[in-house]
Order: sequence, then C-alpha cells, then structure tokens
Amino acid sequence: MSVNFGSKLVGWYEQNKRHLPWRNTINPYKIWLSEIILQQTRIDQGLKYYLAFEERFPTVFSLAEASPKEVFKMWQGLGYYNRAENLMIAAKTIVEKYDGRFPEDPAELMNIKGIGSYTSAAIASLAFNVPIPVVDGNVFRVLSRIFGISTPINTTYGKKEFEILSGKLMSNYPPSVFNQAIMEFGALYCKPANPDCQHCIFIDECHAGKLNSVGDFPVKKPKAKVRNRHFYYFLIETKIGGLSQFILKRRQEKDIWKNLYDMPMSEYEKAIDPVASLESDNFKSLLGGLEYQINSINSSPTHLLTHQRIHAHFIHIIVDNLPILQTEKYLLLVDQSQLINYPVPRLIERYLQDQKLI
Repeated sequence: MSVNFGSKLVGWYEQNKRHLPWRNTINPYKIWLSEIILQQTRIDQGLKYYLAFEERFPTVFSLAEASPKEVFKMWQGLGYYNRAENLMIAAKTIVEKYDGRFPEDPAELMNIKGIGSYTSAAIASLAFNVPIPVVDGNVFRVLSRIFGISTPINTTYGKKEFEILSGKLMSNYPPSVFNQAIMEFGALYCKPANPDCQHCIFIDECHAGKLNSVGDFPVKKPKAKVRNRHFYYFLIETKIGGLSQFILKRRQEKDIWKNLYDMPMSEYEKAIDPVASLESDNFKSLLGGLEYQINSINSSPTHLLTHQRIHAHFIHIIVDNLPILQTEKYLLLVDQSQLINYPVPRLIERYLQDQKLI
C-alpha cells in the first residue's frame, strides 16, 4: 500500500490544499515563525498572529532587535508564553551565530533554543527540502488509523515508529509536498472528532474505518493528573494627582506566564474565603499597617492550562497613601491609561476588561 498511499495523498493535496501564507514561501524564517506560532494553536487562531508578526518583524534581524515587552504584548492571548521567550532567544542566536541564515541540518537546528525535533524537521523539509518526516498530531492520527498502529504516540518508541513509517512513505515524493500533504489531510479530513470517513480517499484501505474504530486511534498513555491552583490576586489601586495607578508584578518564577505581568497574589492549595487571603504574608509585605478599603471581590471562570486548572479570585483594594514600592524588584506602579500596554495573561486581560480598566 506504501506507493498507493503516497500517490493518493499527494494527488489529493494538490487539488485541495489551503492557500496559507507560509506555504507560498521557502523562506526558513517565515516557516519557523509559523511553526512556533502554530504549536498548540489552531490555524484559524494563529493566522492573525502570524500576519501581525510577519508585518512587524519581516526578517529575523528585525525580530532579534525587538523589545521583550513588545513581543510579549503581540503574543498576548496565544498562551504557552515560553514560546515567545524562546522566539526572541532563537532570533538573536540565528543573527549572532549564523549571520541571519538558518542552518539546513536538522541536528544543528535543534541546537537553537525552542527548536525541537518536530520544528527542525519542518524547517529542514519545507525550506530546504531535506528528506526528513514531520510528525505532528495530524500525522499520528492519519497513520495510526489507516495502518492500524496501536503503539502509544506519547512514548519515545511510539514516536520513532511513526517517524520510520512516514519516512518510508515519503521516499518517492518531494519532502516539502509530502509532509504538508499528510498534515493537511489530517487537519481537513482525518480530524480528531467527526472525521469525514464517507469521503475519505483511503476508505477502502483504512484499518480503523473497516473496524468502525476511528475513535480508538491514535492510542495514548494515560495523562498526568491535573493540578488545581487557587490564585488570590490583590488589585491595589491608589491615586496620584487624581489619576488611578495600580501595582503590577512581572512574573519571574520558573512557572506559567514567565515574563508576563499580573498583580501581586497569594496561592493556596484549596479554596478559601478571599478576605482571608489578606492575612497572607504576601499581602502584609505590601500593605501591612496601611489603611485600605475593599472595593470589590470577583472570581473568574476556571482557566484551563495543560495539566493545570487556575481558579482566580480578585480583591480590588484602594489605598490612599501608598509608600514607594521597595518590597520586590519586579513590582511597579502603572497609570491606568498604560495598563493596556503591558503583556498580561489572558485571564488577567479578561478581568481588567470586565472592570473597565482597559
């Protein structure tokens, strides 16, 4: 079936492929940019971010010179913010170490921050036509269903098995065409839910289709337990010259949302009365001994991240006389009119919008 598979797939792709901007180029910078943005992101969501980045930073040199604040602000809403941090580090590496030229060797590409085996294969095959398979969720799904592969895809040996099979299947076709074709077929036809089996070009060969078991593929090992985290945010407001100012904190811990801004907060393993969080050491280090009033208390819908559920509560506090912030290096006082310019997690952005603060 190997020869027949590739012929059918490539023929289908030439007739049905979507015309996306990163498919109209062999520029490795633009291919890399699209791959980083589309990690863990749907194309319909990532497209506008790609176009914005391409317009603002048309070359790797312009991206390498960008300020972190601007990049994180443009990334806001995409999630997985370590991608934005790695994007900036990688751009500087490519400029400083490689004079702005992307290496063609997949192994050398993986020496660059944020470029793993999948992204290196994508850049090498799509930009330089290196014969190496690109294996993503779409590829796992297509191959496991059609060939009836039950090896778990979230294991090292499973990934290797799919890479070997995909490499054999692509051997008679241009790597850039074959890789994009199989990913496109998975995205448009062989979908995770409600695949279009009735019109599938592989309906007569598909193992899962014959057994009516497409929902059983691909196979995964059980996921890690989801962690619940309870954040109690202190939105501290003061007025200077009649203008409202708020305390923001730049996140520096090795944790979610690193390098974004949010407010000082206390975290608990279980839910508590929001007012009780004002007895925490974190709050006392900010306003201990000062008079304040609680303006409002709000809770946001549960915010889902990979392996984490964030339960956020916001206590809006007004302080008449706020001393100079000396408690932490990453605290700053921001005018309300400037809040919108700071890159914040989507959770924080929604709250600030709801409160008419941005």
